[in-house]
Amino acid sequence: MNSQRVFIQNYSLPELEGWVESIGERPFRARQLFKQIYGRRVSSWDECSDLSKMFRTQLQFGTELHALELKEKQEAADGTRKYLFGLHDGQAIESVLIPDPPRYTLCVSSQVGCALGCTFCLTGSLGFRRNLHTAEIVDQICRVQEDLESSKRITNLVFMGMGEPLANYDAVLRAIQILTDPSGLDFSHRRITLSTSGLVPQLYRLGKESPVNLAISLHAPEDALRSELMPINRTYPLPQLMTACREYPVAPRKRITFEYILMEGVNDHPRHARGMIKLLQGVRAKVNLIPFNPHPGSPYRRPPEERILEFQEILQKAQMTAIIRQSRGADIGAACGQLAAQHGNAL
Repeated sequence: MNSQRVFIQNYSLPELEGWVESIGERPFRARQLFKQIYGRRVSSWDECSDLSKMFRTQLQFGTELHALELKEKQEAADGTRKYLFGLHDGQAIESVLIPDPPRYTLCVSSQVGCALGCTFCLTGSLGFRRNLHTAEIVDQICRVQEDLESSKRITNLVFMGMGEPLANYDAVLRAIQILTDPSGLDFSHRRITLSTSGLVPQLYRLGKESPVNLAISLHAPEDALRSELMPINRTYPLPQLMTACREYPVAPRKRITFEYILMEGVNDHPRHARGMIKLLQGVRAKVNLIPFNPHPGSPYRRPPEERILEFQEILQKAQMTAIIRQSRGADIGAACGQLAAQHGNAL
């Protein structure tokens, strides 16, 4: 990002108060800025009539109001929208809006690319460029909300886009602070879900520092297979991950979601379902079964419908909540595991 100019959306409200004071303004100006950016969603400092002309001039020449530029938008047959955003250094990311009125869920990215190399994920196959700054995370929500009709509002956020959120821990947690601040975007923690492939130390931190919903990207019930699919499992194998899940402070009436992408002939056998039952013992869990979404060059395939239903039935007979998640936006490459952000100098 441009080191000469301040990206306002990088700051939580207490941090912004400190910055405002550092340039000679009173702290209450920070609350005014929050209201303008996240309440009124201004596109220019000139629109901020409650700020003095001198302060607006300072902001105009010393700050950036937005961290992202909308490069492209695609809409799928089912109404799913995929957004390509350009960053100030020429990189690009993708965000996905999933409409299910009155619910509108935005899938948010946290990195440019991903370093974890999960074999079934197109983002991971493209490698890692850098972490997103807080402003680049927050601005995804702001820009997509601007694109929605005035009667519609993003209701839910899922950190399931490009990248591993817990590998960009500090920026993601600061973004969540802004998203949930009543003076900011005012989302409830109950409406935000963070998905991780299992970075155990950061998982313990998250449990102490944020009450957002937790989802674990699991995809195999045994170490050998999971390490083959997800190299991070060699660093934090299933016994460590499941211990962290059992010790995770889950609020009453909440459960940890375990995401399981079903791939034909890989992890969709009944023995894998029985392995899941054993693995998740002692965890307040629900399972999202996600039939694999094909993308060019991938060796994996979606299982037959009867195999998907059989897998679900085995889990349900063991009194587990198991939901089959239907793919959304697959025709525009917006489904789970398909984000790539191939544009110009991007990945």
